[in-house]
Amino acid sequence: MLLSSLLCACVASGALGASWIAPGAVWYDTDGNKIDAHGGGVVLRGDTYYWVGHASANQTPMMYSSTDLLNWKNLGKQASSVSGMWRPKIAKPNGSFWLFGQQDRYVLSLKSGEFIGGYGTSAKVHIPPDDYSYSDTGMFYDDATETWYLLTSADHNIVQINRINADGTLGDKLSDLRAGAYEAPGIVKADGVYFLIVSGKTGWRANPNKVFWSNSISGPWTGGSDIAPQDQNTYGSQNTFELTVKGSQKTTYIYMGDAWDSKGGASSNYVWVPMNINTGAKTIQLDYHAMWKVDVKTGAVSYPSTLKRYEANHSILSGRTVADEPNEVTFHNVTGTGSLQWLSLHYQVNNPESGEAYVIVNDEPAVNISSLNSRAGYHDSTPVQLKLRSGDVNTITFGFIGEDDHKIAVNALELFEED
Repeated sequence: MLLSSLLCACVASGALGASWIAPGAVWYDTDGNKIDAHGGGVVLRGDTYYWVGHASANQTPMMYSSTDLLNWKNLGKQASSVSGMWRPKIAKPNGSFWLFGQQDRYVLSLKSGEFIGGYGTSAKVHIPPDDYSYSDTGMFYDDATETWYLLTSADHNIVQINRINADGTLGDKLSDLRAGAYEAPGIVKADGVYFLIVSGKTGWRANPNKVFWSNSISGPWTGGSDIAPQDQNTYGSQNTFELTVKGSQKTTYIYMGDAWDSKGGASSNYVWVPMNINTGAKTIQLDYHAMWKVDVKTGAVSYPSTLKRYEANHSILSGRTVADEPNEVTFHNVTGTGSLQWLSLHYQVNNPESGEAYVIVNDEPAVNISSLNSRAGYHDSTPVQLKLRSGDVNTITFGFIGEDDHKIAVNALELFEED
């Protein structure tokens, strides 16, 4: 029996300050609530980034703002009367602002005179030339031509690109991809080369996302290589948007994906990872790290430094709860800050699908680790945010329950320097 039905989720409270991006982990806004902006995109206005995505409960468009891509303030619903609008993306082709998203297998556009809030229903969007039903929407802004493009994936397996006109309507089709059953399109441009990233159609289950390329937004699109090792299924995510951070030292390209739960619901998280783009070979590879961040001023990417590491002497835990095969390891005298902090659990699992790991902090209830990080069990290091007492006074117990053949090798618990 899996433990997931018996465990409670760890919920943060109070204002928070985030220090790292942890792909797959639960992310909280500055009010201490879980960020709820799925299938979205990010735009930069001035020195502020704005993240628009749909709420998990009713798919109404939500907006968050940040100056560092780490600490996100909830700006609320952008169209309170609209629901069922999946994958919203924002554009500004003229003096007005537009949200485009998928509703009832068609594309819906919302218009506002203000960037934040006030978006009202416009109409179902006519997509030249054929007006097929569409499943996903993507957005790309080409700063070289100051042009916005809407990307759509049709139910008949065509990914299409249309220019957005000044009045919010769509212009003629510029190009399309007819290479298979793909959805969730996004485009990134590097050194004059356009890269189109798409996902396969496997429902809410992750799959190996692919990249195609062209020297022109008008196509043709060729390629189809994986952006991550096939067995990683794009690190448990599906593409939604590509963000370019142009810093004083370098330009960093960021893949933004959704780590969907089994129904695309409230347990879904986010996977953001830097991309290594090879414009000569026409390939993209995700540069996965369990924790990272980008300096939005310089463009430099950095990773956390270890503060303390508590070894577990390579304990082997078994799925069978018997006297000679323990299913828990306890770390004593763990240093806490008195507030929510990042730590990483280092362990390997022979089969992440055959059991459920959990963590107990002091005398608190057990918490399912996969409820804190959807990548739990798939990498040697699983970062989570936990609230510890201040000082070297904390006890953290790691354990699991699972099938008889389920094995976990527990190596260590790691604390990080906080910026």
